[in-house]
Amino acid sequence: MKLTPILRAAFLATALASPIPALAADLVIATKTGPASMDPHFTATAANAEATKQIFDTLLKSGNDLQIEPSLATEWKALDDTTWEFTLRKGVKFHDGSDFTAEDVKFSIERIPNVTGPNPTTIYVRRVAEVEIVDDYTIRVKTNGPAPTLPNDFVRLFVVSHQAAADYSTQETSAEGFNSGKATIGTGPYKFVSWAPTQDLVLEKFDGYWGGAQPWDKVVRKEIPNDAARVAQLRAGQVDIISKVPATDIDSIESDKDLEVIKSPSVYIPYLEFDFREDSPQVWDNAGKKLDKNPFLDPRVREAFDLALDRETIVEFALEGMGEVSTQLVSPNIFGYNKDIPAPVFDVEKAHALMAEAGYPEGFKVTLAYANDRMPTELGPTVAQLLAAIDVTVNVQGVPAAVFNPAKTRGEYSLYMASWGTLTGESNYMLSSLMHTNDKEKSLGAFNVRGYSNPKMDELIEAAAVEMDEAKRRDLLEQANMLVATDRPDLPLAVNLSAWGAKRDKLTYDPRSDEDTLATDIHPKQ
Repeated sequence: MKLTPILRAAFLATALASPIPALAADLVIATKTGPASMDPHFTATAANAEATKQIFDTLLKSGNDLQIEPSLATEWKALDDTTWEFTLRKGVKFHDGSDFTAEDVKFSIERIPNVTGPNPTTIYVRRVAEVEIVDDYTIRVKTNGPAPTLPNDFVRLFVVSHQAAADYSTQETSAEGFNSGKATIGTGPYKFVSWAPTQDLVLEKFDGYWGGAQPWDKVVRKEIPNDAARVAQLRAGQVDIISKVPATDIDSIESDKDLEVIKSPSVYIPYLEFDFREDSPQVWDNAGKKLDKNPFLDPRVREAFDLALDRETIVEFALEGMGEVSTQLVSPNIFGYNKDIPAPVFDVEKAHALMAEAGYPEGFKVTLAYANDRMPTELGPTVAQLLAAIDVTVNVQGVPAAVFNPAKTRGEYSLYMASWGTLTGESNYMLSSLMHTNDKEKSLGAFNVRGYSNPKMDELIEAAAVEMDEAKRRDLLEQANMLVATDRPDLPLAVNLSAWGAKRDKLTYDPRSDEDTLATDIHPKQ
C-alpha cells in the first residue's frame, strides 16, 4: 500500500512517539557507490547526497515519494514574485552543541559557489540573488526573477555550521576540513566518525537530534561496487541490508529463509546522450577514418537510433526485468511529466531508411562511453547489439565514474550513457540542467556539456522557471518534455525498478523512489 503524504506523516509521528527497543543495535549498509567527499556542497551526485543526508539536514526535505516536507524550515511562502520567506525550526542543535540559526542557512547558500566541483551544486541556488536574515529563525531569499520552484531546489540545500566550516569553504580547503571531520558538523540524525574515499563511512547516533531518537547506535556504510561481492556479504551476515540487488540474484535471495527482497519504482532513467558539436571526437567511418561532420547533428540519425533501440529487449535482457519502458526523461510521479508522449517505436526497417537518407547507408563507427560502476552490466553491450542492426559499429567503453565524469565534462565523448533522477520532484530540474543551452551567466545548462542548443527549448524552460501559476507552469514543462521526445537530444531507455536485500528478522525498510538508502528509513524488527 502506498501511503499518502498525510498518512505517512501520521505514521511517522506514531513511530516517533513509540518507545525505541531497549536493546540498541548497530546497522551495516552496503551500497554500490559511495561519496566523493564529506562536503555536501562539493558535488550534486546522488551518491554524495545519499551519504551526507545522514549527517546534514537540508532546509526542506523530499519524502519517500519526493513530496516536499518540512525539515530545518517548518514553513515557507512567497511574499511576492521574487521573495520567499522561510521560518526556521527552533531548538535545533548541531553535533557540537551549538545552536542552528538563520546565519547557518545564509552561510550555506553563499558557500556553495566557492566549493562546488564536478556535477556542480550551484544548480540548487542558481535562482538566489540575496539572502536576508530577518531574525535568528526567519530568512528571506530574494531571487533573480520569479522562482516558483525554489522550495524544490532547497530539498538539496544542505545546511552546514557557519562556525565549523568557516575555515574550510574554498575548493582548496574543503576536503581537509570535511573529510577529516573537523567541519563535518551537521544537525542530522548521525554524527561523523570516520571516512576515506572508497572506504567505510562510520557514523554514530546523535542523541540531540531534533527529529527524535534513532534506534541504531552505530551505522556503517560500506561501498562495495561489485554486485556479487555485495550479495555475498549479505548472505554471509557481514552486512544487514544492500542496495541495487542484481536482477539475477533476486530469486535466490527471496528463496533464502533468512533474507528478503524489497522492491520499489525509481525515478532514475538511463539514457543515451548525443554530441552536438560540429567536430565530434569519437565518430569514424567503417574504415576507421574520423568523420568530417558529426552525424548526430542530423535529426534523421538520432531518430534512426531511437527506432533501433528495442526498449522491451533492453528491459527484459539488459535490466533483467527490473525496469519499465520510458517515454521521457522524467518518471510519471514528476511534475511536468507528459502523459501524451507515446511509447517509443521499434522499427529497424524505417531506421535503415533514415540512415540512408542522412547519407550513412552503411552506418559508421562510434564509441559508447559510460560509468561501468554506475550502470547495469549488460546495458552497454545490449545497446551496441541493437545498433548493429542498422550497421552502426559500437565500441563499448565502460570506465569508472571517477574517470567517466571528468572526461565527459572535458568533451571527450561523442555518444555516452548516463542515468538521471529528477530528485526535486519537478521537471525543470532535469530540463534546465540537461536541455537548456549551456549558459553560465544564467546558471542554466550546467550538465549540457555536448553543445545542444534549441531556442524553442530554451524559451520553454525559461518561461516555466518564472511562471508562478502552477497550471501554466505544468503546461510549459509538458511542452518541453514533448520537444525532448521529438528533437531527441537524449534517448530515454527505461525507468529503473530498485531492489534491496535485507536480513528478514533484523529490520524493516521503507524504500524511497530516489533510491537513497537512509538509516532513518530502516527500523529494527519489533
